[in-house]
Amino acid sequence: MFKVPEDLKYTKTHEWFRSDGKTVTVGITDYAQHQLTDIVYVDFPKPGSELVAGKPMLTIESVKSAEDVFSPATGEIVEVNQAVASKPEILNQDPYTNWLVKIRVSGNSMTQSLSPAEYRELTAEN
Repeated sequence: MFKVPEDLKYTKTHEWFRSDGKTVTVGITDYAQHQLTDIVYVDFPKPGSELVAGKPMLTIESVKSAEDVFSPATGEIVEVNQAVASKPEILNQDPYTNWLVKIRVSGNSMTQSLSPAEYRELTAEN
């Protein structure tokens, strides 16, 4: 069974996010990092880049594949996690502590989120 923390929201495309007012912190789920296997590179957008909810915002490469990570919100990148940029393999160790980006949200533009229970159900089906 995969870890699904109760204090986060999830997407159908296997991102987690936490909202702190107008800023959203985003990462990949435990399920996603298990599917990717050994992560070797993250192609981060530059701070200041504009994102659209539901559209790709970055790519994660592993020894197995390269996969897009989708933005849960429309807004602007305000920070990328430099620790992950330097050592992307830490996503395999703990994808919940090792977030990817922080987004300043524009308006109410968020993708549909899943509760922890709904996300558990989704990953159980896969």
